[in-house]
Amino acid sequence: MAKSLLFIPDISGFTNFVQTTEAEHSQHVIAELLEVLIKANTQDLKLAEVEGDALFFYKEGQIPSQEKILAQIESMYTAFYSHLRMMETNRICPCNACATAPNLELKIVLHCGEMQFLTVQGNRKPFGEIVIQAHRLLKNSIKSDNYVLISNALAQEIKLASDYESLLFQFQKGVDLYDGKPIDYLFANIDVTQLKLHNFDAPILYKPDLPPDFTKAVKIGKSAYEVYEMITNYRHRHKWVKGVDEFKYDANEVTRTGTEHTCVINGRHFDFTTVIKEVPAHQLVYGELTFNPPPVERLYQFYILDPISETSCELTVEVYWRTKTPLQKLLMLIGAKKQMTSGLSASIDNLVDLMRQKEPLAEELDGQ
Repeated sequence: MAKSLLFIPDISGFTNFVQTTEAEHSQHVIAELLEVLIKANTQDLKLAEVEGDALFFYKEGQIPSQEKILAQIESMYTAFYSHLRMMETNRICPCNACATAPNLELKIVLHCGEMQFLTVQGNRKPFGEIVIQAHRLLKNSIKSDNYVLISNALAQEIKLASDYESLLFQFQKGVDLYDGKPIDYLFANIDVTQLKLHNFDAPILYKPDLPPDFTKAVKIGKSAYEVYEMITNYRHRHKWVKGVDEFKYDANEVTRTGTEHTCVINGRHFDFTTVIKEVPAHQLVYGELTFNPPPVERLYQFYILDPISETSCELTVEVYWRTKTPLQKLLMLIGAKKQMTSGLSASIDNLVDLMRQKEPLAEELDGQ
């Protein structure tokens, strides 16, 4: 029987991460990273299972060359750490899950041998001793949480020397006992600085050159973080935004700069991109940019939260719109401005009422 390859990327630090951070955002972060690893599969590996914080891949009856296996490993590390850097750079959410996500690491375990399969309810799953061995190798004596481990069986199969060295890989020998039997392996700690991380779009920072065209401020008897979550988590938008028939967004993505969502109003689609503006360090800010809200050429709106106490905050909404043509300016003057601002003002009132349901404290400060 031809030997098969087993390939298991495992996100290190997951257990502590989900126990000490906000559950929903930690789930989104891990889901995003698992998706990134799946997309980085260049060797047509078959995904047998998503195992919490790990992926169990295999390649039945075939083992790629040493060059292809090392390239696959590098591809996954590059994708993983590129995404972590993007998360850190484009982060707007203040929660612990989003703040500590860059501390996550990745280990990858590879093994090979003759593999059996079980079929349960029509699903064919890898089974047998080598599957057990591969998973046990995840529990080893390596002092790092950021490494690749290649079993001795696979190293011999692909002719990987125990002293193999490159810019990314400096392999060394290791061995651990499992059920009283030693399993030898090679491992290499991964130096992230040697990875050629992918580029990503820089955050859009809006620097107003004129005062906002609309502003409204309210006090809300909830913490700034609770209100911020209500505003930035798109699954809550339908609860308070007035006049929108549907919100389209990626439900498995944490909102950050560059995140996109679509509002459907009377059958028309309005696309929004998350942006930021500079505010004092103690404030929270969430912004959106759209290029297609007639009759303006572009529109920015910002939600700025200023904590008052642990249980209350002040929310200020600022809107900036830009017109390019005389017709756009005329349309704003004869009614579009009033319609646009009245809808937004009603949405803010809905948000205040929604937050008031649990703790009734909301007071309008000023508006226009």
